[in-house]
Amino acid sequence: MAAALAARGAGVKDVLLLERDRHLGGILNQCIHPGFGLHHFKEELTGPEYADRFVRRVEADPGIEVSPRSFVVRLTPDRELSYLRPGALEEVRAGAVILATGCRERTREMIPIPGSRPAGVYPAGLAQKMVNIEGWIPGREAVIVGSGDIGLIMARRMALEGVKVRAVVEIQDRSRGLARNVVQCLEDFGIPLHLRHRVSAIRGRDRVESVDVARVDADLRDVPGSAFSIPCDTVLVSVGLIPENELLEAAGGAIDPATNGPAAPAVNLTSLPGVFACGNAFKVYDLADSVTRDSELAGRLAAGYLGAGA
Repeated sequence: MAAALAARGAGVKDVLLLERDRHLGGILNQCIHPGFGLHHFKEELTGPEYADRFVRRVEADPGIEVSPRSFVVRLTPDRELSYLRPGALEEVRAGAVILATGCRERTREMIPIPGSRPAGVYPAGLAQKMVNIEGWIPGREAVIVGSGDIGLIMARRMALEGVKVRAVVEIQDRSRGLARNVVQCLEDFGIPLHLRHRVSAIRGRDRVESVDVARVDADLRDVPGSAFSIPCDTVLVSVGLIPENELLEAAGGAIDPATNGPAAPAVNLTSLPGVFACGNAFKVYDLADSVTRDSELAGRLAAGYLGAGA
């Protein structure tokens, strides 16, 4: 939305915004905690409040057409797009394309965590959607693997819903989340943070019953004699995010294998002329305010590519 509004502000006359969900706002709609907008709006907002500031502007702009429930299935180097919407397959050729596809969560299999495959293991972001959007509680006793911001925030969220959060287990020697989230989400709720530890196995037949945890040395190898077990029925995995760029890759765009972001000389650019990437599709940001800042830059870059008055 920030890119679309910035493109309009830079003189682009016709913007089509394709959104696969029913509502604009993306992941912000499930982030009901405060902490957004401190830089961009100079006030503290929840995720839905932050998104709503942009939704209102987009809906009021006659030059932006919003197509909800629209899933892009093809992008070509010539900026031709095919997308599915309810009841139709649409084709459109754009003068410029901005990819704002966000990122996806790393899964248990990407770490990997040995053990059985019982019910009760969720990516932290999926658990967040379950609790905040669907109103479901994943379990009653949880262990969180990884201390990224989503995992820290979900530790607090689960605790607020009456779930006993047994521990957050982080293999590195410090949390990968914001310092404020460590304090507000763990310390304020008395949730243990095990640094330099890893979940070495998930136990359970039909449902998670416990996890094995071991301390690791500087080479991330298990320290002999350090293993212990934590009983739980739920495991949330919060071990990082990966930029979502399948469309760009399928179109022949160069991808950085280290990050899965576009291989490009500067922020928001891709190797394909007229195709730009913004937000977490380009790189993973800590703050939504930073996503907004660089997405506005992407909108202006697209307008510049099209030329004044496009």
